[in-house]
Amino acid sequence: MTKMRVRFAPSPTGALHIGGVRTALYDYLLAKKHGGTFVLRIEDTDQKRYVEGAEDYIVNALKWCGLEPDEGPGIGGDFGPYRQSERKDIYQKYMQQLLDNEHAYYAFDTAEELDAMREKVKAEGKHSFQYDASTRMMMRNSLSLSEEDVKVLLENETPYTIRFKMPENQEVTVNDLIREEVTFQTNELDDKVLMKSGGLPTYHLANIVDDHLMEITHVIRGEEWLPSTGLHVMMYRCFGWEDSMPKFAHLPLILKPAPNTYVTKRTKDQFTESFAAEFMKSTDLEISLEDVKKIVAQVFSNPKDIQSQLKVGKNDDGKKKAVKAFLKSAMYGKLSKRDGDRLGFPVFPLSWEGKSEADSFVGFKEIGFDAKAVNNFLVFLGWNPGTEQEMFSMKEMINAFSLERVGKSGAKFDYEKARWFNQQYLMNKDDEKIAEELGVLLSEKGLGANEAFLEKVAAMMKERVHFIPEILESGYYLFEPIKSYDDKTIQKRWKPESREKMNLLAATIKGIMSFDAITIESAVKQFMEEQELGFGEVLPILRLAVSGTTMGPSVFDIMALLGHEETVNRMTASYKYFDGVIVE
Repeated sequence: MTKMRVRFAPSPTGALHIGGVRTALYDYLLAKKHGGTFVLRIEDTDQKRYVEGAEDYIVNALKWCGLEPDEGPGIGGDFGPYRQSERKDIYQKYMQQLLDNEHAYYAFDTAEELDAMREKVKAEGKHSFQYDASTRMMMRNSLSLSEEDVKVLLENETPYTIRFKMPENQEVTVNDLIREEVTFQTNELDDKVLMKSGGLPTYHLANIVDDHLMEITHVIRGEEWLPSTGLHVMMYRCFGWEDSMPKFAHLPLILKPAPNTYVTKRTKDQFTESFAAEFMKSTDLEISLEDVKKIVAQVFSNPKDIQSQLKVGKNDDGKKKAVKAFLKSAMYGKLSKRDGDRLGFPVFPLSWEGKSEADSFVGFKEIGFDAKAVNNFLVFLGWNPGTEQEMFSMKEMINAFSLERVGKSGAKFDYEKARWFNQQYLMNKDDEKIAEELGVLLSEKGLGANEAFLEKVAAMMKERVHFIPEILESGYYLFEPIKSYDDKTIQKRWKPESREKMNLLAATIKGIMSFDAITIESAVKQFMEEQELGFGEVLPILRLAVSGTTMGPSVFDIMALLGHEETVNRMTASYKYFDGVIVE
């Protein structure tokens, strides 16, 4: 039995989208489950779209995710080179084979001639122009021209492309591992360009040749490539490689999150502003920003029913229709690169610094995600294990994964679910490891703390946050003086007569010999009992005094961590501030 070989073949045209990472993850899981090989191939033949640094980004992103290839650029292997730009001579050889066997032809049509034909077809009321068996003889190519004319054009180095000659009246059936049987009619397929005028192959040629020569057994890719599969199978036939053709699996799209997961009663005003501003940048319509805001606000008036609000009404004018069409495009469909900025979540594994702010993105890693949590989140965007289990180690994912359990329908991106996964991993992470990361983050802020202290912070805070950096944000008072207080709670809880009794509490705490959470709690409760005070009269004030907020871990744990002297000093200083708040 042939050893399984799968490939991840991204183009270095910018940051690697999270959808690409999901494809790489599925490739990796399938290969490892069957003892196969995971190949990285860089498809960089489109030099116009090539972006400096993108290949390094791809390699680093895979490494961070723990999806390191067995073969690829910088790794080696028996099937290299693994960059398509280094395989030009190989493609020329196989391109010539298709020409010699009359499965491809030279096309000398200029861009102007192609545009003229499109306009002609449009004027005749037809849907669109397609370069295929029905039109190729009307164009300027080696099929419609005489041999002598073709020879002269080639000798004069007239620019040309090479197109595949799609056979007529044939049926192409693909047994997709996810979508089952998919059939194409060749009469509905066009003559795709296989070689561009600069001599570089298109995706269609390079992909087929490389997959064959690299002995790829399974091709896993997004469903947007499904329409091209008919062409690819025909090319395998024409090369005589159909018997060794890889099996195809076309993954479902990753869709934008449901609008009601981010447009809520609390956030609808914010998103009304941002979507209205974005529409104004994208339109030439003569419409004011205020009018656009009114239309968007109407759509968002009931966040639970946005989809029905987007339906075009009988009385909707052109402007309202345009705004609704924009919102529908922005809020539904395939998850795009700009959706992260638009909706406030990452869609890239690592941060990417582009040439402009608009082309720069924050990554999952930099926000504070654990790579294991990202993998766990991504595997569920299309795959279902068939059980209730949600938390999977990489080993468990490898054992459980199968393409047969990947669905056909698009999977909605749910950022809150991603945060939940990260929280679960953080809760189960060793305090020592969290402490190490906290130490690095603190040093970047010019702060410091000993290891034992940081381990206690980790144990106390890790169940209350989604990311390690949030520990420093929500629990900053453990490392720095209090920056601000919750004045509303102070006004509600602090009374002129509070000062005397809270001074007594400070004195009580100052007298505690063994300053641990259990002892502190016992002393405070005894004080409240002796003074006939309720919890609401003491604990909110005590919490405010030592942390500035009523949120967070147990106040007794906070006090124990801050230590005897710091706790008493904070209480004394806070009371003076509280007096000032109620005087105002």
